[in-house]
Amino acid sequence: MSSPKTDKFSEDGENNKLRYGLSSMQGWRASMEDAHAAILDLDDNTSFLGVYDGHGGKVVSKFCAKYLHQQVLSNEAYAAGDVGTSLQKAFFRMDEMMQGQRGWRELAVLGDKINKFSGMIEGLIWSPRSGDSANKPDAWAFEEGPHSDFTGPNSGSTACVAVIRNKQLFVANAGDSRCVISRKGQAYNLSRDHKPDLDAEKERILKAGGFIHAGRVNGSLNLARAIGDMEFKQNKFLSSEKQIVTASPDVNTVELCDDDDFLVLACDGIWDCMTSQQLVDFIHEQLNSETKLSAVCEKVLDRCLAPNTAGGEGCDNMTMILVQFKKPVQSTEPTHLEAEPKPEPSQAEANHDDPSTSN
Repeated sequence: MSSPKTDKFSEDGENNKLRYGLSSMQGWRASMEDAHAAILDLDDNTSFLGVYDGHGGKVVSKFCAKYLHQQVLSNEAYAAGDVGTSLQKAFFRMDEMMQGQRGWRELAVLGDKINKFSGMIEGLIWSPRSGDSANKPDAWAFEEGPHSDFTGPNSGSTACVAVIRNKQLFVANAGDSRCVISRKGQAYNLSRDHKPDLDAEKERILKAGGFIHAGRVNGSLNLARAIGDMEFKQNKFLSSEKQIVTASPDVNTVELCDDDDFLVLACDGIWDCMTSQQLVDFIHEQLNSETKLSAVCEKVLDRCLAPNTAGGEGCDNMTMILVQFKKPVQSTEPTHLEAEPKPEPSQAEANHDDPSTSN
C-alpha cells in the first residue's frame, strides 16, 4: 500500500482475576489477516486469550478465532482437568473442521469476494437442511453437498493461545506468534517460534518428503507449523503430527507467582521489530504513565510501524494482547524459567528463539 492503514481495533476487559488490553492494526499490508480471541470467562475459573496470524488469506485465522476456544472447552480432556491435552486436540480439530462441505461453507462465509474459494456465492446460498443443530459447539456433522470432498484450505494461520486457570498458565503455540511473560522485569519466552530451519522441524519436513529452500518449506511457507495449509498435509501414510507442516502445538505449563508482572501474546509483526526483552522493557516504561492496557498496546504498534516499506520490518499486520494478573497468586514455588539473554549495548539484537524451560 502507498500509505499504512493505522486505524486500530482496541479493546479492554477484566474480571476478578485479571485484566487485559489488546490492539490490532492492518499497517502497510493490503489486507488484515490477523485475528484474536479474548474470552475472560471460558468457564468459572478459566480465561482464554489467543492471537492468530493468517497467511494466504484471512479465513483460517478468523475460523480459529471463532472456534478454537470452543473446541478446548468441549473436549472431554478439558472436563477431566487435562487442559494441555485439550489444547493439543483443539489445534488438530481446526484442520478437521475446515474440511468437507461444512468446512467449505464456514470458510466461504468468513471470507470475502477476493478469497481463493471459487463459487463463493453458491457457498452462501447453499445451506444444509439440518436446522439449527449446527450451532452447538461440537455438532459438526457430515454434510452432503458439492464440496463434500474439500480437503481444506491452502491458506493457513499461526495460533498462540494462553489459558489461565487459577494459578496455572497453559500456553499452546504453533507457528511464529509468541507468548512472553515478564517476571520481575525479565522476559521469558513461553513459546518457541517454529521456523523451518530449527533442527526438529527440519527433520520432520525432510522425513515427510518436503524440502527447505531459502528458509521456506517447499520454497514457499516460512513456518514449520500452522493450522490450515492443507497442501502440506496430504501424505496419507503419516499421522497429523508427522506431516510436512503440522498443527501440533508445543504446550507449556507455568505456575504463576507474585513476581509475574504481565503476559504478552503477539504476532510476528511485533517480534520482527523488537526482542522479547525490548518489548517487556518498553511496556514497563509505558505502564509508569498509562493505566489503560489497550493504550499501551497501541503505543507498541505505533513504535513498530515502519516509516516506509523499504526495510520490510514493521510492514506486517500487528496484533498484541497484554494481560495483568490482578491479585497476588498464592504459590509456593515459582516455575523455573530461562530468561532471554539481554544484549549488550554493542551487541546485535538478542536471538529470541530459545523457549523457556518450564514444563
